Amino acid sequence: MAATPTASGGITDYWVCRTCGANRAPSGTAPADCPICEDDRQWVPRDGHHWATREELAAEGHRTVLRPVEKSVVGIGVEPGIGVGHRGVLVRTEAGNLLWDPPGFLDQDAVAEVERLGGVAVVASSHPHMYGSAVEWADLFGAEVLLPEADAHWLQRPSGRVRTWSGEHRPLPGTVIVQTGGHFPGSAVLHLDEGAGVLFTGDTVMVTPGGDHLTFLYSAPNRLPLPERLVRRVVASVDHLDFDRIHGGWWEPSIGAGAKELLARDAERYIRFLNGDLPDYD
Repeated sequence: MAATPTASGGITDYWVCRTCGANRAPSGTAPADCPICEDDRQWVPRDGHHWATREELAAEGHRTVLRPVEKSVVGIGVEPGIGVGHRGVLVRTEAGNLLWDPPGFLDQDAVAEVERLGGVAVVASSHPHMYGSAVEWADLFGAEVLLPEADAHWLQRPSGRVRTWSGEHRPLPGTVIVQTGGHFPGSAVLHLDEGAGVLFTGDTVMVTPGGDHLTFLYSAPNRLPLPERLVRRVVASVDHLDFDRIHGGWWEPSIGAGAKELLARDAERYIRFLNGDLPDYD
């Protein structure tokens, strides 16, 4: 699907929260608040909220970069990072492309490359911290924005393209989005039926720095753990899926093999620590 030209060379200007990457519609003055940052799962800088227009970020040198992630998946990130610093992915299918976890900033080079790769039919996200520039991408390509019913109210840039879902949704052949809960009530993972199967988890399930363990958090920046009942819910929600690889919300690290077994094993490991079963402690 071809991009639909808008203002400013195809992309409208809009406000971006520097702390979480949330987008707000264009206006004459910067927003006074950011509900996502004010939530316990995120944080507000001591000197208050910081917003920048997309054009200001571009002038500062921020740019979009695309790199391969899987055979049919291209990663889309921003350098230097903005917000939580995550990267999204464009999943290519014969029936159209799905954009997952779009960062808060995009530029014309990224739009041109995505158009070359077949455009965007659907935009979806793992959770509100990664709604990013979903509405801008959807407007450019005439796509729909899929949001879990439980978390749709977190979108700070209203759009008539939003469609809500709950439980499980299959937006394109070979893909399924599963509501796992945990980090947010509507937190979700994307499953792609490629090879032995792959999960894109955002930070619903987090890959640890060594790339050899998985963990769970209510809030990463505020170091708040996830309760046992929610950890078990996350694991149970994907038990019917086949997968051996997991990609979190950033370029690295990832789990390249044995991911389903590792998820079950590390969930039990996490729960033991929650319950005070610490090795080498009296």
